[in-house]
Amino acid sequence: MPTRKQSKAPPPMAETDIAIVRIAPETSFKNKAYEALKDAILKMDIYATPEPVMLDERALSERLGVSRTPIREAIAMLEQDGFVKTVPRRGIMVVRRTKSEIVDMIRAWAALESMAARLITTTARKKDISALRDFFKDFGNDRLPQDHVEEYSKANIAFHQALISLSESPVLVDMTNDILLHVRGYRQLTIGRTERIAASLPEHLAIIEALEERNTELAEKRARDHTLGLATYVETHGQELFN
Repeated sequence: MPTRKQSKAPPPMAETDIAIVRIAPETSFKNKAYEALKDAILKMDIYATPEPVMLDERALSERLGVSRTPIREAIAMLEQDGFVKTVPRRGIMVVRRTKSEIVDMIRAWAALESMAARLITTTARKKDISALRDFFKDFGNDRLPQDHVEEYSKANIAFHQALISLSESPVLVDMTNDILLHVRGYRQLTIGRTERIAASLPEHLAIIEALEERNTELAEKRARDHTLGLATYVETHGQELFN
């Protein structure tokens, strides 16, 4: 009677040498503190007054519920990124850009936003493009933006952020986050000026119209020209914005 052939046991698996670095708790706290502080800074209106915006290390530690060590490490990371700088005997100051730097940033934003418009015409859903009109649904001939400047300013900023987001390009989002703090601040400063706010709403609606029509070249041009108009305005009137 034939004997059953016994199956061989599989050879033992070789132990894989994986280079894993132990996660230090303080590293996690440092990164979390960095993200929290960066997010808070990006939401600040640092150009609202001519006074510098200062951060207090002890207060930040208490607010975030962590020791001062990860706060210092997060501040060092933010300083390397150009968001803050440590001023001897004064503390931690949120960096504000010069007029020429702001103009350069706005021009960069115009290039990025025009590319976002191009991508939107080719990839975004119709309902998502149409939803851009919701930012301005409360404004028109019977409710002028210049009569509700603060409310319109928020809608204006949200619209431009939505344009970048709607591109669905993580790279564009990351690149614009780095200049959002400064461009947003100057948009808010200029939007209340009569000559700027009068043109703002029709220009926004014209951009949306071109996006809805899937007119790639026109949408790209209108988005770029609209933001370049801000660059020109800041270049001409930048010194007056705090007066």
